Amino acid sequence: MSASLVVFDLDGTLIDTAHDLVASLNHTIGLEGLDPVGYGDLTYLVGHGGQVMIKRAFALRGRDISEEELQRMIGAFVEHYSGAMPGVSVPYPGLLAAMDRLSGAGYRLAVCTNKLEGLARRLLDGLALTARFSAITGGDTFAVRKPDAEHLLGTVRLAGAEPTRTVMIGDSLNDMLVARNAGVPSIGVPFGYSDVPVAALEPNHVIAHFDELTPDLVERLIAR
Repeated sequence: MSASLVVFDLDGTLIDTAHDLVASLNHTIGLEGLDPVGYGDLTYLVGHGGQVMIKRAFALRGRDISEEELQRMIGAFVEHYSGAMPGVSVPYPGLLAAMDRLSGAGYRLAVCTNKLEGLARRLLDGLALTARFSAITGGDTFAVRKPDAEHLLGTVRLAGAEPTRTVMIGDSLNDMLVARNAGVPSIGVPFGYSDVPVAALEPNHVIAHFDELTPDLVERLIAR
């Protein structure tokens, strides 16, 4: 039998990164004289990678941004964000125990995020989590990113697993769509950064806490 795999989104699913993302974004847009964004804006801003986050922050403040300005802003954001990692970002409650349960039952674990791969790895390194994952892919790992199916399917291949033995866990529309596009069952978490209730995104299952993430649940979804 092929290895079974549980794939996690990163921001808003594995790790609560809200404070650090907002701090670095406000530092970046402040260089251009823009007023800071608040945590209430986070669900609109996060989930599509740094470029989209910066573009949307400018749009929120009624400002256009050129490609040249965008590249400069991305550089400033990455420098500020990576320099402070892991900052105050922490795993969500119950995550480590859930990962122990899954690994103990023989499941492989992976990360599939639209965050730049280098930033994702640096964050996971700083939290001593990297070694737990068979694959870590970001928004620049492949030529495409979530919700394109190939981002998830490529992650599955790197982890040495098969889509038919894989479950995707996330907090956003991109996570549910990439799972659907790849033909993989999904689990939604409600504590992340979605701007609508995660149940409205139609995952195959919703867990309110990582205490509910068990090998039995994963196996039921795989066998659906």
